[in-house]
Amino acid sequence: MKNTATRDLYGYWDQLRGQRPAPERIDIDPAAIRRVLGDTFIVEIGKNRSFPFRLAGTRMCALLGQELRGASLLDRWADQATLAELVMAVSSDLTARVIALSGSTLQGHHLDLELLLLPLHHRGKANSRILGSLTPGETPYWIGLHPISRFDIVSVEEIPATSRVQRRSALPTGARRYGHLTLVEGGKATA
Repeated sequence: MKNTATRDLYGYWDQLRGQRPAPERIDIDPAAIRRVLGDTFIVEIGKNRSFPFRLAGTRMCALLGQELRGASLLDRWADQATLAELVMAVSSDLTARVIALSGSTLQGHHLDLELLLLPLHHRGKANSRILGSLTPGETPYWIGLHPISRFDIVSVEEIPATSRVQRRSALPTGARRYGHLTLVEGGKATA
């Protein structure tokens, strides 16, 4: 995972699932992921394998030049069959995937991106939702002006369940947590 937003969303998802293979859709708190919410989406897994967006963040919509709710995740992909297989594998294996992408516009702009796919349970059912993010490696001037019209898969990485984000342990007495930092109250040292 190269992009900070990808790591942040994966860490949040991993913390939510605990010892479960995947968290419930209702467990997702938008306020907890507000920094990456604009890059985040939820896709529905249906019988017809069209994978419509249920939700899509504003930065993602700007990147693609349209409101994505109801549109198919498969739109704009050079190899729709491979992406569909990856989405189904994430859903059925309950294993996260990070996909390196190359995006291009009709004006000839190119952009490296990272796609994160994470399984979700919905109302107790597995194989029904995918939480994900689509983040560019950089933010060029043309985002919002020239939408990405084509995605090509560069590489795919499965994230094994053993590579979990380190769990927070109990705090020592007198310690407080501020975001990702822990403050331990000190005092005068005695010999």
